[in-house]
Amino acid sequence: MRIKRGVNAVKKRRKILRAAKGYFGLKSTNYRIAREAVMKSGNYAYIGRRLRKRDMRSLWIARINAAARANGLSYSKLMHGLKVANIDLNRKSLAEIAVSDAATFASLAETAKSNLK
Repeated sequence: MRIKRGVNAVKKRRKILRAAKGYFGLKSTNYRIAREAVMKSGNYAYIGRRLRKRDMRSLWIARINAAARANGLSYSKLMHGLKVANIDLNRKSLAEIAVSDAATFASLAETAKSNLK
């Protein structure tokens, strides 16, 4: 018996064209052009997810540095002091503490200062 591939081919094309919905011009209707556009946009999305992580880390560091300088420390000295004191807080949580709870961050900064000497 002969097997026809029509159903699978249509499914494949439909998947690509649904992903390309909203694109300008032939990119949303022509399969060959839509496939290229979807592959390229998927690549951009992949790169963007990596860039977002990088951007967020630099934002956390900037917030920690600002709060550390308000407490008389630089960012690097604060992080070194916390490491010596065996306080394992990641930058995300440190930045959140710096923004929302200044008193707790001040106590962390004092702990870091005392462990630097």
